[in-house]
Amino acid sequence: MTRHVVLIGMMGAGKTALGSELARRLRVPFRDSDAEIEAAAAMTISEIFARDGEAFFRAREEQVIARLLAGPVGVISTGGGAWMRAETRALIEGRALSVWLNCDPEVLWARVRQRPTRPLLQTADPKGTLLRLLAERAPVYAKADLEFLSRGHDSIEASAGRLLAALRRADPDLIEETS
Repeated sequence: MTRHVVLIGMMGAGKTALGSELARRLRVPFRDSDAEIEAAAAMTISEIFARDGEAFFRAREEQVIARLLAGPVGVISTGGGAWMRAETRALIEGRALSVWLNCDPEVLWARVRQRPTRPLLQTADPKGTLLRLLAERAPVYAKADLEFLSRGHDSIEASAGRLLAALRRADPDLIEETS
């Protein structure tokens, strides 16, 4: 690949699962910014949010993404709110092709409703919170280089194949052909 592919979108859109498969097919490293943050802090995202708040977390997230973008070209998945920070968007826009994994709200809800590891959903109305976040974030997510519909009924393999084809159409020079 000639530059990073950075996956953005809501929690539950499939950034980690799809990113892992895409990287495997492209034979490039896969990095998950949330996993990198947890490893560096020796804490979960929920613990960081609880102890230090969202603003602190977003600043650390930006630092981790900058470090990942400075490393070997690969596929990077980001937390759902990473793209919302203008500074983080600017970092990504300068070094990567950004892909919004746009996913149906009901599919998102089905994927995240039983997951206590989502700090932003620890509210009295988690589904309402998810829908509100999606409504707020969608116009900013739409600034990504590529919008990809993440369908709930597709397998990871089928989605990765569709995404690979979409990447080739979006940037024919992105993926270097090997013989």
